[in-house]
Amino acid sequence: MLYENYEQVVANVKKACERSGRNFQDITIIAVSKTKPLSDVEELLSHGVMEFGENKVQEMVDKYEHVSKPVHWHLIGHLQTNKVKYIVDKACLIHSVDSVHLAKEIEKEAAKKGVVAKVLLEVNIAQEETKFGIREDEVYALIDAIKDMPHVHVMGLMTIAPFVENPEENRVYFRKMHQLSLDIKSKCIDNIDMSVLSMGMTNDYEIAVEEGATMIRVGTAIFGARNYNI
Repeated sequence: MLYENYEQVVANVKKACERSGRNFQDITIIAVSKTKPLSDVEELLSHGVMEFGENKVQEMVDKYEHVSKPVHWHLIGHLQTNKVKYIVDKACLIHSVDSVHLAKEIEKEAAKKGVVAKVLLEVNIAQEETKFGIREDEVYALIDAIKDMPHVHVMGLMTIAPFVENPEENRVYFRKMHQLSLDIKSKCIDNIDMSVLSMGMTNDYEIAVEEGATMIRVGTAIFGARNYNI
């Protein structure tokens, strides 16, 4: 059942690519397994799904340690500095870097473990007060602070668009993110790569793909509704 859901997401992404003249191979679908049991991850893994997203450090670490074979874990939730040491060598990509303070902590812990942490800068493109992320006009200052960190490599940008009834309303935000990514890329800044644009979730991932997303984070459409009381 879960894999059928996943395959439906794949089919929808392929259609979005056709509509926008994009190559499906350029899109990474992250199955957001937060709050879901490891057995759900194993079910998808048995079908070859390798990209999984978690919001909470402890949950990611637990699944990382018990999954039957290695997968690519994406830390997509807000990351507190005191939790960095637990996942800096376990997450294939940290999607939620939103301060110099956090970047410095990642640099410190990555250096200790002898790894280069791949990260995305989280941009609050819609400037929602309830969301984490930097404003669009703060991006270059954060880049300037990170570009000389040898153990942190910026791979691109991430945003969480507003939750809206009509996903078309988010097209303007996805378009702005894509343009911001292109603007940064054009400046050819050392250690700053703009190959990843992580945006779009269950409600609006097709619009995000049409507007340039290279990663989408899909949970409910694959795993079903979440139980936050567990």
